[in-house]
Amino acid sequence: MKTKDMITCSLFAALTAACSYIFIPLPFSPVPMNLALLPIFVAGALTGAKNGLIAAIVYVLLGAIGLPVFNGGTGGFAVLIGPTGGYIAGYIICAYLSGKIKNPAGMIAGLLSCYTFGTLWFSFITGTTIIAALTLCVMPFLIGDGLKIVAAAALVSRLKGKI
Repeated sequence: MKTKDMITCSLFAALTAACSYIFIPLPFSPVPMNLALLPIFVAGALTGAKNGLIAAIVYVLLGAIGLPVFNGGTGGFAVLIGPTGGYIAGYIICAYLSGKIKNPAGMIAGLLSCYTFGTLWFSFITGTTIIAALTLCVMPFLIGDGLKIVAAAALVSRLKGKI
């Protein structure tokens, strides 16, 4: 791996952590709204599937070992095996697909995979039905995540060839 790629992956992992601190707790959902998906989309689409994947894995591993990189400064393996852990782990697939299909369709595919993995995990951990999990953990986020895709696509368009 080239030094430039290592630095880029590290920067996107750090940016994802920083964006995880920008969140809005939702009183009706155990999943908070945050900006972490924005750098995940950009990392994949801008740097490619491999580097986007590595950046997301680094982010998840940093949180797993206890660094406060998850939503609102949380961290630790317990977060990953908790109700929201599937969505965090879903960032890895999301970054990969965003880079593999280099256009907003890749980001949408990545988001759908993140929703699928996260919702199945949430349902399993909490014992809720899939419909209840979708109502709590996906429906409230559709508009915001759509806006993140629009913003990410615009950023990638402006930054293409500069990184």
